[in-house]
Amino acid sequence: MFSSKTKQGDGENRLEVIAKSDFLVYAENRGMNKKTIKDVPIKGKRVLMRVDFNVPLNKGLKIEDDTRITAALPTIKYAVDNGARLILMSHLGRPKGADDSLRMDPVAKRLSELLGKKVTKLNDCIGDEVQKAVSGMKDGDVVLLENLRFHVEEEKNDTNFAKELASLGEIYVNDAFGTAHRAHASTEGVTKYIKICVAGFLLAKEMEYFDKALSNPPKPFVAILGGVKISDKIMVIENLMKKVDAILIGGGMAYTFLKAHGMEIGSSKLEADKIDVAKSIMRKAKQLGVKLILPVDHLIADKVDAVSNTRVVTDVVPQGWMAVDIGPKTVDEFKKELRNAKMIIWNGPLGVFEITKFSRGTEDVARFITGLKAISIIGGGDTAAAIARFGLEHAMTHISTGGGASLEYMEGKVLPGVAALNDR
Repeated sequence: MFSSKTKQGDGENRLEVIAKSDFLVYAENRGMNKKTIKDVPIKGKRVLMRVDFNVPLNKGLKIEDDTRITAALPTIKYAVDNGARLILMSHLGRPKGADDSLRMDPVAKRLSELLGKKVTKLNDCIGDEVQKAVSGMKDGDVVLLENLRFHVEEEKNDTNFAKELASLGEIYVNDAFGTAHRAHASTEGVTKYIKICVAGFLLAKEMEYFDKALSNPPKPFVAILGGVKISDKIMVIENLMKKVDAILIGGGMAYTFLKAHGMEIGSSKLEADKIDVAKSIMRKAKQLGVKLILPVDHLIADKVDAVSNTRVVTDVVPQGWMAVDIGPKTVDEFKKELRNAKMIIWNGPLGVFEITKFSRGTEDVARFITGLKAISIIGGGDTAAAIARFGLEHAMTHISTGGGASLEYMEGKVLPGVAALNDR
């Protein structure tokens, strides 16, 4: 795992490389067919880099979690150390036009602390003042543009906006896996107007791990899928069924499958219009010889609340009660299947982990995985948040920085932000 988790107030960032099994991935990105920043000369060049600095802010002032900033540090440091004139760009939140609570100033401040050098934050991402600031840069300088989404043209992939962004750089680097599934001006549009377009180390690392899982996984290969809706995971299941030996299903989505089995699920999450889809998936899994393992017991509650009444049941969830976590027998069944796995890919928590008393199933499975020799790939979003909540980030092989991007990649989709980069 290439871990770049840094806590606020640390004197310097902690960067570590951990080999699990015989699978070590780092900046060189041996398998991806896209060029990386190491493949092009950058000294004295204006390098326009898309990063994902969409960090949580407390009242627009203090960064609550700087993981996404530290994740981009290897590429940023490489660019600075090799004499590039680095122009960073990112979105932050979902502003409707300019919003003082979503300006990039706290990000620039934190990045300056981590780099140990000044990061100049500009007041816009396009325009004469930006052009002037960029033209005055020297080798090793770093500037951070203002929030891209203050301009509606960013998400619309507007041609003129993309051209203005592209005019700032001679080389484009995409190191924002979390936005690579979006064809926005800063992820896809700019690549039409800059000749040299390459991946950063973080993007390359993400692609390497997912390519390994989806093209040539070591066996046994086990997938864990959770979350609320089966509809969010249909294409993932369809794609993974061709590659895995077993799929362990938890979370709210499990109850559409169990209902399809004829089980009474009480007030548990149900997508009634997806029952036939669930039946079809179960048939396909059987035809392919893939184990599809559903919960055999359930932690149920009378409401989704920390002060709710709870108990563990098997077979039937009573009316007025809802399943909020997998039960201990299910945890044991999941562990039994995971024990001999050589690769594990996990997307979606197994219960309502945000409430401590509903988080045990997800945590128990996560802690069990950390004791295995298997390569463990954790999808971003809620799964990554759960792993962080349990303090297990550094014990997994790889935790993706992109929830939506990792999901779409597992579906077998081409990510626009990756497809737009130069091939080797």
